Amino acid sequence: MAYVSLLHRPLTALLLSIPLVACTTDVLSPPTRIDSSARVGAIRPAAMAEPEQEVAAYPSAEPVAAVAEPAGASASAGPGRQPVIDDASMPEQVASAGPMTVPPEGVNMDAMLGVQPVVGLAEEQAGDIAEGTTSQPVVGGIGEDHVRQLGAGSQPVPVAEASPGYDPDLPPLTPAPGAAEEVRRAGRLQPQRARAEEPEQVAFLPRARSPLSTPDYTGEMPRSEIACRQRLKKLGVVFRDVPRISNGPSCGIDYPVELSGLSGNIGVRPAVQLNCQVTEAFAKWVKYELAPSSRYRYWSGVKTIKPLGGYSCRTMNSRRGNPMSEHARGNAIDVGKFVLKNGKEIDVRRKGFFAFRERGLLKAVRADSCKYFNTVLGPGSDPFHKDHFHFDLRTRRSGYRHCD
Repeated sequence: MAYVSLLHRPLTALLLSIPLVACTTDVLSPPTRIDSSARVGAIRPAAMAEPEQEVAAYPSAEPVAAVAEPAGASASAGPGRQPVIDDASMPEQVASAGPMTVPPEGVNMDAMLGVQPVVGLAEEQAGDIAEGTTSQPVVGGIGEDHVRQLGAGSQPVPVAEASPGYDPDLPPLTPAPGAAEEVRRAGRLQPQRARAEEPEQVAFLPRARSPLSTPDYTGEMPRSEIACRQRLKKLGVVFRDVPRISNGPSCGIDYPVELSGLSGNIGVRPAVQLNCQVTEAFAKWVKYELAPSSRYRYWSGVKTIKPLGGYSCRTMNSRRGNPMSEHARGNAIDVGKFVLKNGKEIDVRRKGFFAFRERGLLKAVRADSCKYFNTVLGPGSDPFHKDHFHFDLRTRRSGYRHCD
């Protein structure tokens, strides 16, 4: 019994594998030919089909007549046999066929594809011109001595009818025979000699103004200047309008004012001529900074401010070769002394070590004025400003303010 149980498993596996092997053999054995019912038990490459069968499998719609059969070709090839690339007779067939010719009218792809030809706008207009169906007159011979109208039949149209907007500077259209003399008599066609004697007229376009250039002075005060003067009155500034100052392209003030007093009965002696913008900045600084500082340190307000200069047509520091100063546009003011209401005069020049109140006031002047002006120079800045303060509204591209 022990031996029977040991052989039971291998026998069972052998019996189950016999049907599987039979089925696998039928599936993996390819046919020798597709249209044959014979089968083989091994995979082998199928034999090459005969040339006659290959041609029959893919019939040609039209027989190829361009390549002629050579005289020594095999008769078994058949009348419709195509040349094979590796055929030894291929060069002879190509040589005997001759070069391919292109029809004179070209290759019509639309006809070969069976579609309607597309007519473009230019071809359609050209056809209208050739048929004479255009609504506008079409002329030929442009650039020549005689310009003629096209597409109007054998009878040319007179000049006045061909082009209503006739330009006498252009050569005329060729009139009908016998009509040229009548047109000349009517005065509608000038002789060639008369046109040649006329002077040539050239049209000049006006030059556009640069957007960065200063607008021309018209005499009428712009709204910005009017608004600036209204603000001066609110600040209590004493001023008057003076005539325009013009000393060439680099010097002058279009709408100057003469400053003679400030808020709080502060006098400006002597009066100076400035533009309205720097006058407004100076009035704000005196009212909100200088007057409170003097009352804080001296218990007295400012009575008089003594300027050393306003408008002046000169260069920076009055030195030759330097750029024009802001004084040349009335955009700067120089101050040399402050007189307080208690009678004390404060010279802006540098003070000694023990002049504490005066040094404190001048330090405040230098620091506080930079809030209102773009440039502040004074004693210690350079030798040219050792005896006065310089205030201006110079505009810099970077927006930098120079306070020294």
